[in-house]
Amino acid sequence: MNAKLTLRMEDTLIQVAKEEASRRGKSVSKMVGEFLGSLSTTARKPTELPPITSSLLGVLKTNGVSEKTYQQHLKDKYL
Repeated sequence: MNAKLTLRMEDTLIQVAKEEASRRGKSVSKMVGEFLGSLSTTARKPTELPPITSSLLGVLKTNGVSEKTYQQHLKDKYL
């Protein structure tokens, strides 16, 4: 069921929203609805990391290397 929602915002922002909606071939209501829908999806679903990144998570902790030691290593290497 669709219900009516009233939003208040600056006139210039409304104009930008209308132009963008027209460019995309959608209504402003549709764009706002999609945006709000994406917020709830993002909040529920954790971001998936690529397999290589996932395999590296926690590597420093398990090898007894502190973050401070690693930062010093990077300074020595690149500075």
